[in-house]
Amino acid sequence: MQASIIALVLALATGSVAAQVAASVEGTVALPKPAAPARLNARYAAQAGAWLPPEPPTAVVFLEGAPLPPDDRPATNVVQMVQKGMQFGPGLLAVRKGTRVEFPNADDFYHNVFSYSKAKRFDLGRFLKDEKAPAITFDQPGVVKLYCEIHEHMRGTVVVLETPYFVKTDTNGVYRLTGLPAGLFKLKAWIDEKNSFEQPVDLKPGTTARVNFPGSP
Repeated sequence: MQASIIALVLALATGSVAAQVAASVEGTVALPKPAAPARLNARYAAQAGAWLPPEPPTAVVFLEGAPLPPDDRPATNVVQMVQKGMQFGPGLLAVRKGTRVEFPNADDFYHNVFSYSKAKRFDLGRFLKDEKAPAITFDQPGVVKLYCEIHEHMRGTVVVLETPYFVKTDTNGVYRLTGLPAGLFKLKAWIDEKNSFEQPVDLKPGTTARVNFPGSP
């Protein structure tokens, strides 16, 4: 009994120390202005009432070169990118390599999801709301561009990362990344193929660094 209590105290103490020495980084990413909504193809005029505007731009911020946590495990989680209002939601999804992604159809008409990207090529075919398409495992790092074969204006992006240290900004470009190891690494911000940034960041135990993109730490 006494040994169990001592072990519990040590575990709590270790967790407390780990929380104190972890580093953080926060800042902003300068995001582009929202793109003008694409014109709806006349073929889908009957579906116009269900059409939603695309999401505002966001960015994925991630740490490169940092060692993995001692208790790191391969990703086995399942997340969703929903097709609703003839849009992918979220339009930008960041996942760790090994994550499975489902693409449920929330509209009352057919959708399709496919990609020709090098990091993941697949085609789910056409399916309705009450039909469950198989989940896709994103097992290679990289950027995967998604399309709908029926609605040509639909665009989605999955950013597949090897590091567990990543976060998506809000629509104002604000981010905060916590639980990081101390050291000198690269911090990257990815918006799209034409807009990406990187800066060196020196993370100190128990402190929060400030990095803005583009700009100075």
